[in-house]
Amino acid sequence: MDKSIYMERKVPKRKRIALVAHDDTKNKLFSWMENNLDILRQHELCGTGTTSTIIREKFGLDIKSFYSGPLGGDQQIGNAITLGEIDVLIFFWDPMSAQPHDPDVKALLRIAVLYNIAVAMSPVDADFLVNSPKMNKEFVKNVPNSKMNVEDRLDDLNIF
Repeated sequence: MDKSIYMERKVPKRKRIALVAHDDTKNKLFSWMENNLDILRQHELCGTGTTSTIIREKFGLDIKSFYSGPLGGDQQIGNAITLGEIDVLIFFWDPMSAQPHDPDVKALLRIAVLYNIAVAMSPVDADFLVNSPKMNKEFVKNVPNSKMNVEDRLDDLNIF
């Protein structure tokens, strides 16, 4: 049995991009999107409730909607990341305002780092990300080997 704590996961050429923005940063996200619509149209999009609804109406883009962030949308996106269904997270958050769901936001960012996905939190970050040579190429990355983690934990618990 392979004891590696990591496994390889293929990232497709057509990226699956999650778009998230707190209320105070939605206009910043939408302004950035206006300058990058040609790039975004080449990929699959998803987002939290209000943000994705506005994107669909404002830009006419096909976008999958999760719940609003405070109602569990951040957690849904985190779950999709663990399942390998999201490759990129563009999350414009407001560092000057406390959010009622700050623990969910922190958990989402933790999962994004743990599962080795590209994250942009500002227009400059997002510009670097979408203009990366890897943006339109298939590549392989390492992610946690969850099966190995469970087997190791069971062994450590000595229950069986």
